[in-house]
Amino acid sequence: MDSLQSMRLFTRVVELGSFSAAAREEDMSQPTMSKIIAALERSLGVRLLERTTTSLTPTEEGKRFYERSKRVIEEYVDAVADAQGRTQRLAGTLIVNAPVGLGELHLNGLFLEFLAQYPEIEIELILNDRVVDLVEEGVDVAIRLGSVLPPNVVARQIASSPRVLVASPDYIERNPKVRRPEDLVKHEYLRFAGVSFGAQMEFSRAAEKVVVEVGGRYRVNSSLALRQCFLAGAGLGTAGAWLVQDLIDTGALVRLLPKWQMASQPVHLVYPSRRYQPLRTRTLLQFLAARLPLLPGLYAPAA
Repeated sequence: MDSLQSMRLFTRVVELGSFSAAAREEDMSQPTMSKIIAALERSLGVRLLERTTTSLTPTEEGKRFYERSKRVIEEYVDAVADAQGRTQRLAGTLIVNAPVGLGELHLNGLFLEFLAQYPEIEIELILNDRVVDLVEEGVDVAIRLGSVLPPNVVARQIASSPRVLVASPDYIERNPKVRRPEDLVKHEYLRFAGVSFGAQMEFSRAAEKVVVEVGGRYRVNSSLALRQCFLAGAGLGTAGAWLVQDLIDTGALVRLLPKWQMASQPVHLVYPSRRYQPLRTRTLLQFLAARLPLLPGLYAPAA
């Protein structure tokens, strides 16, 4: 049996969790399926599966081989479809990774809209704020804020979000006026926890640049919690406009020092570096590239 077919059968054994289930799907006997996988292991010189009387579990090498095999098979199917001039079917599962705050505030609606357009696609949205290894964790597409990106990926900037200084009307009324960046030293500055930057803020206006050392007694590693702190009048702080633009628009928060700029926060679409992608992945990338820059506080990057 050729290597590609052996890889395909191995992925089905892993996905179905047994030789018997994969054998029934392929209309072959369980011993034949077991022999094929054993022959694949011998040819690789690696044990891919741990076998017991009740279960099959991929080894660490088996997990990595599964992820790569799955992509090879997808690429092959796509290449055949392309060579034969056929349109690949828009179906299957997409695993997407995104930051928690952006996901809860904005992405749920976008993905529900995408699913309504493509009823045979499934999406598994994983929200966390850490930088994940896309291949290791089987992620098809990630949306990342900022310039810290996973290794060995394709990263395409599709939007940016200006950083803005905000406070609640109540906080502004109770505290000294903020007329220049230097005035921030008199204020309780709320910021994101667990990052090495943030205690110093750089503002620019035309050719003028000001660096301010800010201080505050509270830091939190959740953008949504930071948003709540601003609303509660616990202090002032800076955030990507994607996090607070809707509150600025309703007057719940006020933008301070609007004539001063800070470095914008880039937004990237990130995906594993491979030549062929399933049509569902390409379609989602096109959808997100078109729709993300239209969200509140996000803008298409300058040409």
